[in-house]
Amino acid sequence: MSYPNHPPQNNDYGQPHHGAPAQQKNGLAIAALVLGILSLFASITLIGGILLGLLAVIFGIIAARKARGGRAPNGVMAIIGAVLGGLGIIASGVIIAVGASLLNSEEFKNLNDCVQQADTQSEKDACADKFNKDVGN
Repeated sequence: MSYPNHPPQNNDYGQPHHGAPAQQKNGLAIAALVLGILSLFASITLIGGILLGLLAVIFGIIAARKARGGRAPNGVMAIIGAVLGGLGIIASGVIIAVGASLLNSEEFKNLNDCVQQADTQSEKDACADKFNKDVGN
């Protein structure tokens, strides 16, 4: 006697299929990468570059630790996000340093005094021309 080839019957209707495991996601790694990229663009706004860069570094470190522990994928993405965030912080710091040195320069002080003493627009334009010549040399 032969038995017909019928697939086994599953009496658990409506239950999820336990085939392939669900794909893990690492939202912190994605957030670190996005924030790292944004921090580079926002570094010219100073506070935006520092704030977004700091968040990217924090999220990147947390995500990389999770990935190293095997609890999440995308460890490389997390590291790239943290590095970009660090670069955003550094770029903002450089812009702050250059701006502070420019504002504290003797040429800028002379320009400020000249503009305060100028009465007409042509005198203010002359102050700007003198400043450009002083900075250029």
